[in-house]
Amino acid sequence: MDICKIHENASKCSVNTMECFMVLRTQAQKISIATLCGLFGTLCIFENSLVLYLIFSSPRTRRKPSYLFISSLALADILASIIFVCSFVNFHVFNETDFSKETFLLQLGGVNTSFSASLSSLLLTALDRYISISRPSEYKLLMTRKRTWIALGVLWVTCATIASLPLLGWNCCTLDSTCSELFPFVDENYLSSWICFIMVLLGCIIYAYAHVLWRAHQHVAYMEKHQVGKQNTRMRMDVMLAKTLVMVLTVLTLCWSPVLVLMIYSIFARLSNHLRKAFAFCSTLCLLNSMVNPIIYALRSKELYSSLRMVFSRFRRQRKASEESPEAESTHKSSVIET
Repeated sequence: MDICKIHENASKCSVNTMECFMVLRTQAQKISIATLCGLFGTLCIFENSLVLYLIFSSPRTRRKPSYLFISSLALADILASIIFVCSFVNFHVFNETDFSKETFLLQLGGVNTSFSASLSSLLLTALDRYISISRPSEYKLLMTRKRTWIALGVLWVTCATIASLPLLGWNCCTLDSTCSELFPFVDENYLSSWICFIMVLLGCIIYAYAHVLWRAHQHVAYMEKHQVGKQNTRMRMDVMLAKTLVMVLTVLTLCWSPVLVLMIYSIFARLSNHLRKAFAFCSTLCLLNSMVNPIIYALRSKELYSSLRMVFSRFRRQRKASEESPEAESTHKSSVIET
């Protein structure tokens, strides 16, 4: 019997069948995946760590709900990059199979939790901006720090719970059900449910940002019609806001669509080896999304950008002082000798 027929009950839950999911056969493919993961992962960790430092080093920014949501996004992206890169490279590049079903599902749960928390943080950020533009007079009453922390707590607990369901028993080995062709031990019904969860998150994010963009456009049209601060309005129109939102929706669509389309296709039809290889490469786009998030959400903020400039200027002053100190010391010594 072919070991790669993962739908056969006799072999679908064997550890050896994980070799069937190692679709990268050539050295060039493995080097390409390792390079992409290493590059995206390193930049993702650096950028998001910088964002967390900039937010929590300033008492002003760490108290604002919008920056707390961005902090949650940065933390989720850091965890996603670490867990995803380590497990993905270990599995597809080094072809490690010396672990149990529980260990694999624990790693998969960590990846799902971090990516789900990243998207959920994007949703909370979108809702925060939705409320700020649709109900500006009530924003401070609605978005208190207490409600912000409660929302973040619910977010992380929900994502961790959903991601841990396969480890807790919702897998094709325990249920003796149909396994996914993309993930070992994962039940197809669970995969369908997780896809629906992610699709709902993406749909809500797109709706919220589309509404924000529409309201901003309405505001600018009203201000131009009544000739109120026409030039200032056109500058604030959220040319900045519009560009940011278009970037958000474009990046989300480009990074998540290929993975979700292949996941959905795998539920209704058998995947060829070429499509499974394509899925492996498309998975790195989710990591790319985590790398781009800090640029879109955080470093385009005027407050964080000014904080970043202060950090760099402080670093330059310290470096300049350290370079000048030996010269000053040598000058002092020479003057002592002359005396």
